[in-house]
Amino acid sequence: MSFIVGTASGALVAGGVYYGLSSMISTRAHQHRVDLHRLSERMANASSDIPAPIPAAARIPQRPFMSMLQNSWNNQVEALFRRTGDLDQQVVDWARRTLYGGEGGGTKPK
Repeated sequence: MSFIVGTASGALVAGGVYYGLSSMISTRAHQHRVDLHRLSERMANASSDIPAPIPAAARIPQRPFMSMLQNSWNNQVEALFRRTGDLDQQVVDWARRTLYGGEGGGTKPK
C-alpha cells in the first residue's frame, strides 16, 4: 500500500512542478511578446518620437592647417618613395651594364 501512496505522491509533486514551470514559461513568453510588440511599434514611429543626432560629417571639425601639414607630409613621403624606386632602377641598369657590357661601360649611378 505504501508503494502506491509513494508513487501517487511523487506523481502529484511532479505534476505540480510541471504545471508551475509550464505556467511560468507561458506567462513570461506572453510578456515578452507584449514587450516586443511595444518596442516594434516604438521603432516604427521613432522618427516622430526620438530626435536624430547630427550627422557624423557635421561633427568632424575642419582643420585647414592640419590638412595642409598632412598633404605636405604625404607629398614628401611619396617623393621619397619615387626617388627610391628611380635609384633602384638606376642601380639595376648600372649592374646590367657592368656585368654584361653595353653603352657607358662601367659608369656609376647618378
